[in-house]
Amino acid sequence: MNQKILHTPEGVRDIYGEECAKKKILEKRLHGVLASYGYQDIETPTFEFFDVFGSDVGTIPSKDLYKFFDREGHTLVLRPDFTPSIARAWSRYFSQNMKPARLSYQGNTFVNYQGLQGRLKESTQMGAELIGEGSADGDAEVIAMAAEALTASGLSDFQISVGHAGFFESLVREAGLDEDTETKLRNLMHNHNTFGIRKLLSDKKIDEGMRELLVTLPDLNGDGALQRAYELSEGLKAQEAVRRLMEVRDLLQVYGVQDAVSFDFGMLSAYMYYTGIIFRGYTYGTGEAVVKGGRYDGLLSHFGKDTPSVGFVIVVSQLMNALSRQKIDILPEHERYLILYAENCRKEALKKAVTYRAQGKYTELCSLSCLRGGDDPARLPERLREEGGYASVIVVE
Repeated sequence: MNQKILHTPEGVRDIYGEECAKKKILEKRLHGVLASYGYQDIETPTFEFFDVFGSDVGTIPSKDLYKFFDREGHTLVLRPDFTPSIARAWSRYFSQNMKPARLSYQGNTFVNYQGLQGRLKESTQMGAELIGEGSADGDAEVIAMAAEALTASGLSDFQISVGHAGFFESLVREAGLDEDTETKLRNLMHNHNTFGIRKLLSDKKIDEGMRELLVTLPDLNGDGALQRAYELSEGLKAQEAVRRLMEVRDLLQVYGVQDAVSFDFGMLSAYMYYTGIIFRGYTYGTGEAVVKGGRYDGLLSHFGKDTPSVGFVIVVSQLMNALSRQKIDILPEHERYLILYAENCRKEALKKAVTYRAQGKYTELCSLSCLRGGDDPARLPERLREEGGYASVIVVE
C-alpha cells in the first residue's frame, strides 16, 4: 500500500472522535447565540467565480487563493473568506427596500498560506452579517453578539479590541501620502515600529502635528484611547471616526459587555474592504484572533448594490485550540451508554437499546465476542466506560 495516501496534505487535518464531538457541541452553542439575535442561516457554495474574490474586492491576495478551472474555462476559487460570498448572495436574492437582513453562516474556508506558522490552510468559521444597517446600533450589535458568543463557548477571559478603518484612512488622505508610502506605513504600523514610522515620514512635507499623530498611532490604545484620539484629531475629519466609536462605546455599556472591549487606533486589517469599525477578539492559548469583524459599507457596490453592512466571523479552529490550552472542557449534552451482549442474548440487548433510545439516551451496541480477547471479563466494563466516556456500560449475558 502507498503509505502517502494515509496522510493529509500540509495545512489540513482529520478531526474525529472526542475532538469532533466537542467541535459540534461548540458550533451548536455559537449558533444558538446568533439565532437568539434573529440571524437566519444562509449557505453559499464552497467555490465561486474568481471575480467574487478579485483584487478589487480587497480580500485575500490572489497568490494565496486555491484556483482551478471548470469545463468552460472559467477561473474558480475555493472560498477564502465568507463575507464576499454573502454579499454576492444578498445582492442577488434580497431587495434594498426590505428591512435589514440578519444572516448567519457556517463552513470551511481555504487559504493557501506560504508559511503556515501554526495556521491551517482549511479552517472552520461561523459568522454573522448585518446587511442594510448603517448606524452605530449595528456596530454595537455585532460586537456585543461576538462577546456573548465567546462567553457561550466557555471563555471567561478574553478581550475584543475595536478600531476604525476610517480613522487611519482619513489621516493618510489629509496628510497627502502617496500609495507607496501608505503601504509602507501600514506594514510598519502592523509591526508597531514607531521608529520606522518616524523615519519614513521624516522627509515628507506634512504638518508636524499630523506627523506626531501618525507616529503615535501604534500605541494609541487601552484606557483613555478614545479621549486621547479625540483630542489629537481636533480639527481633522478623522475625528468623525472617534465620535462614532464613542457612540458605539455608550451602546456597548447598555449591552453590558464594556469590560470585554478596548479601543485600539493602531489596528489595521488586511481586508481592504473595511470602511468603518474593525475589531478582533483575543484570548490565551492562541496567537491568532478567535473573532474578526468590521463594517464594509462599500463592498456590496461591487455586486451592484450600495448598501451599508457590518459583520464578524468566529474562527472555530482557533477557538477550539484556545479552549483546549486553557483546559476549558466542552461537556457533552447527552450521556452515552454502551450495551455489551453475549450472542445468545442479542434480542434482549436490542430491546434494551430500543428502550434506552426512546428515553433519549444515546446508546451503542457491541457483541462481547468482538471485545474479549485478552481482556479480563470482570474489568472490561469499567475500562470501556473510562476510555469511551460512557455514563454506564451494561452487560447482557
